[in-house]
Amino acid sequence: MHTPVTVIGGGLGGLTLARVLHVHGIPVTVYEAESSPTARSQGGMLDIHDYNGQLAVEAADLMDEFRGLILEGRQAMRVLDPDGTVLLDKADDGTGGRPEVQRGELRQILLDSLPAGTVRWGHKANSTRALGEGRHEVTFADGSTVVTSLLVGADGAWSRVRPLLSTATPEYIGKSVVETYLFDADTRHPAAAKAVGGGSMIVPAPDREIFAHRERGDTLHAYVGLSEPQDWFDAIDFTDAAVATARIAREFEGWAPELTTLITDSDTAPVLRPLYALPTGHRWDRVPGVTLLGDAAHLAAPNGEGANLAMLDGAELGKALAAHPDDIETALTEYEQAMFPRSAEHATFEGAELSEIFSGDATP
Repeated sequence: MHTPVTVIGGGLGGLTLARVLHVHGIPVTVYEAESSPTARSQGGMLDIHDYNGQLAVEAADLMDEFRGLILEGRQAMRVLDPDGTVLLDKADDGTGGRPEVQRGELRQILLDSLPAGTVRWGHKANSTRALGEGRHEVTFADGSTVVTSLLVGADGAWSRVRPLLSTATPEYIGKSVVETYLFDADTRHPAAAKAVGGGSMIVPAPDREIFAHRERGDTLHAYVGLSEPQDWFDAIDFTDAAVATARIAREFEGWAPELTTLITDSDTAPVLRPLYALPTGHRWDRVPGVTLLGDAAHLAAPNGEGANLAMLDGAELGKALAAHPDDIETALTEYEQAMFPRSAEHATFEGAELSEIFSGDATP
């Protein structure tokens, strides 16, 4: 393939695509809005599944590096009632079917596997436009532009590439999570650490839930879920950590203290993360020279599959381009026709069902 691939977005999906293309000798440039690899926190733990995410790692020829990231024992899972009663305590089965790794570390092995200069940092895409004959122009925040004959939007929920293909925009799903961290948990927060256990913990209740997992370095990372409209959260001043923490904690009055500690004793200010999704089954007609992957293509309610699907998208797109180096449109068609049903299946049978299980009236 003589046409360099232009990827907008240096997350896991975009970097997996870049790595698979590099393995096959196809030139690629990734434009990323962040100013550097360490410009912001890369989030917490990811379970990388053997039926999608790990297939992408294999296609990227990075399985040895990936195995070095795995945090042993983190596949353990506990389900508790709000009063602290343990409903399920499942040990890590050791099969490696969904091993846990830190998102930032996984991203780093992808970055390290690419030639210097592949990722152009500090390039925030502001707009895109079609130039005809499969060519597109991307304008960045600094006023610079790039023209390409093969554009891939790997730029997440609020993709600037998506409008070239679709008028769909993400909509609020009626739920947000508040993110907290407890450091040195075994010594400073032993009751919470015991409740979470060695892996992850879920405490579901109608319209309220706490999900937490144990990260590297004795850290507990929690997501406190509340099903409320956006204006409910707008009334909370999240610039005042103490005020926001107290307001969120009020919604969990009566819950066991080892659980509410995950809110009240956070070592970081609570961070609000509203949840959005694209319409289930989102797809588009083939447009020459451009496609999407990951959340840009199929943003869904959190279901444990988002990162895995983004990586698999990147790997499958890279493989399709390598298989059809002289016929970009055949490659993009092949990729999209497999990606559409794959992403819709996970959104329908996992995202929606999990949301209902964890937030419905019959939760326990």
